[in-house]
Amino acid sequence: MFDPRNATLERRVWQVGALCRAVSDALQARFNPVSVQGEITGFSRAASGHCYFSLKDAQGQIRCAMFKRAASGLGFMPRDGELVEVQGRIGVYEARGDLQLVVESLQRAGQGALFEQFLRLKAQLESEGLFASERKRALPMFPRALGVVTSPDAAAWHDVMTALKRRVPHIPVVLAPALVQGGQAPASIQSALTSLYALADADRAAKAGMPPIDVVLLVRGGGSIEDLWAFNDEPLARTIVDSPVPLISGVGHETDFTIADFCADLRAPTPTAAAELVSEPRDLWLGALELLRERLADGLQDQLDRHAQRLDLAARQLGRPSALVARQRLELLERSQRLQQAVQAQIHRGDKRLERLGEALPRSLAHSVERLSQRWMRAQTRLELLNPQHVLARGYALLTDDTGATITSVEQAPPGSALRATVADGALDVVVTAPRLL
Repeated sequence: MFDPRNATLERRVWQVGALCRAVSDALQARFNPVSVQGEITGFSRAASGHCYFSLKDAQGQIRCAMFKRAASGLGFMPRDGELVEVQGRIGVYEARGDLQLVVESLQRAGQGALFEQFLRLKAQLESEGLFASERKRALPMFPRALGVVTSPDAAAWHDVMTALKRRVPHIPVVLAPALVQGGQAPASIQSALTSLYALADADRAAKAGMPPIDVVLLVRGGGSIEDLWAFNDEPLARTIVDSPVPLISGVGHETDFTIADFCADLRAPTPTAAAELVSEPRDLWLGALELLRERLADGLQDQLDRHAQRLDLAARQLGRPSALVARQRLELLERSQRLQQAVQAQIHRGDKRLERLGEALPRSLAHSVERLSQRWMRAQTRLELLNPQHVLARGYALLTDDTGATITSVEQAPPGSALRATVADGALDVVVTAPRLL
């Protein structure tokens, strides 16, 4: 008969570490990967980049670790009390024997389904070409008026107007008020945009007593994906694409992206940045205008200086009448001497041919005389052109003193000097009153 008191019961004695590993293996095989929803508590980010916190609800709490690689992909900064969904792997932290969830991704609760909708709509609209860079338009350098769509009670409106008044106080701004959160927000934003599109037409804007709107700003402050969901609406996206003027989307913070951002001509990280993109400071343009004015003045002065130099050169080339007359006399003398030499050379050649051409002498002589006569007439014509009298006829005068010496400088004729001015048809006796230097 079996006596349990005499049986040897075999039992296993675990090492602590081995037991922790076994429990960890069992948990991983049973649960991983695992998704958990809970409220963040005790969140901290170490200098190494790792994040540590706990998830809790009314029934329990679990420690979590999110290492640097996964934490670098966070699109927001988690805060204590925030309801989140995490995905990761559960195990045992053997050094303390604590149950631990190693988080691989983290998002606000409810974001998963919304994010999937966002990705589906983004892919659809992108395939239709609504995000194509080819349809994006550049911002005008000098917009005549700006349109803003936002809630008048939102901080975004205050931020935009503060930036615009500081940088471009001269540009008119039209606010088209709209709801920017909630189920009615997409239709409200569409209506506001449509009202601004009408004012982009010059005739309609003139009837409203204002210049046409050249740029539209669609702005809203930051928030959760639920807060910004109105800007992920398909009809709103198509309304944005239909804008007749460039449209800037400044929705949320730098890490927030909406469908409106992809449809707009330009995305700004914040509402203030959207205002700054379309408002180069007035002082900058005034400085540029001043620089252009200085360049224009310098260029005009350079032109005046070059023309003055040309006038000086022309004056030097014209010279004094007496010097011109002397040069013309010398040229006339040289031409006369060359003519005489030519005649003598011709006569000499004629004498040499006389013996050979005795019978043709009269005809040849007559021909030579005629040719020489023509050359003489041409020389007389040139001489007439060089006649100093013609120079005087153009308004010049030859000044001489009582000794007949030519006056070429004001220093030769002090006040009271009696001079003779020879002009084209006679001479004038003049008295110097006051010399004037050029």
